Amino acid sequence: MTPPDPSLLGPLIAQLRLARGWSQQRLADTLCAAAGTPTLTRHEVSRWERAVRVPGERWRRHLAAVLDAPAGLLGDAPTRSRPPGPATAARSRSALLALARRWAADPSAPLLLNPATIDHVAGPPPDPTGLAPGGPPSGVLGLAELRRLDDLAGGADLAPAGAYRLRRVARALRRCGLAGRRRLLPALAEAAQLAGWLDGDAGDLASGLAAHRLGLRAAAATGDRAFAGHVLGSASHLLAGAGDAEGALLLARAGYAGARRAGSPGLRTLLLHRVALAAALAGRTPAGRQALDAARRAAETVDPATEPAWLYWLDGDELAAMTGRTLVALGRPGPAVPLLHAAGSARGPRSASVYGGWLARGLLQLGEVDQAAAVAGAALHGAVRAGSTRATAALVEVDRRLTAHRAEPAVRRWRRLLADARPYLPRAPAPRRPATTRRPRGRAGPPRTG
Repeated sequence: MTPPDPSLLGPLIAQLRLARGWSQQRLADTLCAAAGTPTLTRHEVSRWERAVRVPGERWRRHLAAVLDAPAGLLGDAPTRSRPPGPATAARSRSALLALARRWAADPSAPLLLNPATIDHVAGPPPDPTGLAPGGPPSGVLGLAELRRLDDLAGGADLAPAGAYRLRRVARALRRCGLAGRRRLLPALAEAAQLAGWLDGDAGDLASGLAAHRLGLRAAAATGDRAFAGHVLGSASHLLAGAGDAEGALLLARAGYAGARRAGSPGLRTLLLHRVALAAALAGRTPAGRQALDAARRAAETVDPATEPAWLYWLDGDELAAMTGRTLVALGRPGPAVPLLHAAGSARGPRSASVYGGWLARGLLQLGEVDQAAAVAGAALHGAVRAGSTRATAALVEVDRRLTAHRAEPAVRRWRRLLADARPYLPRAPAPRRPATTRRPRGRAGPPRTG
């Protein structure tokens, strides 16, 4: 059997694991039991799946055994370079911002999408590794399944599966005729956006932004302005989480400008929330308040039953939590804290951790240091479970703000807890220094709300 392309080894491990319904932690524990050693952690499994590292021959044999896969399927894979560094992420950011400006200026104009563009992001077509030639391997997840799993797990678990799904859609697109291309382009747009979101949540911002760029081109090629706007809103949120508020604001405004006439009430509400948060984080308080007020008005007409399937998660609880987060960023903790308290049972460990971090920040703004430290401690458990750099980054920021109160007993307890948990947290990217950027021209300006 021909060994798989090394760029597919990580996604293949993830697919085999997810097909058995296992978490990365369970796979690590099973491998340790098989090898008779306690040294392997879920973080090493995550590195394998993200192709940061390649498992050695011994571990490949154990992987084949515990995942019930042919030994040759996971055999002789050469090493692979590390993911792109900051310079590559900066280039991906600049390219996406330029493309967003072009699309927002004329959303009806198709953007260039050729096989080379697809291959550059999606990578080589996947060889199904001998499992059901011509059809999907057993256990390969669909887009809807991956979206739902994203509620329960973070990018560290799911990014390889997202990349694999994107490759499969790209391969189908390469093989089809003109009619099939029209049918598959929407699937390519959705697969690229989801893969990009998962990559960004796993800490690979460069790949995440590149996939969003492909998603924007695919959506524009089909004339789907609404999904194109959603792609830019998704990328905006990744940049906001990475500390690039100005870049996030440019993308959110472009998404809203291009999609507001074609989008559903839920999409318009979501994009206005993206604008509001990015503006607040960028220190543009009036613009943040204006966009947040517009989002509240738009939310009054949202009917979840009529929204697109890819917005299934945008319900009343989520909108309340998003409002609370933006109010904290605007320095208005009074109305924010009750909204974020209600989000304590938010969907999945990542959401609970992220919103818990914002709640802790709001409590600190109110001077409730002990309560803030306790809330941060509870959110930390969700961050460990989530495998999300976004969840980690939210608590790293809380820790920075708690430093001013390090003499408090509650804060000392928090810092001990954080030190114990650090080996189990994915590494959050360093916050990006604010960049000097020009405002987009024409229709990509701030939303008119009055």
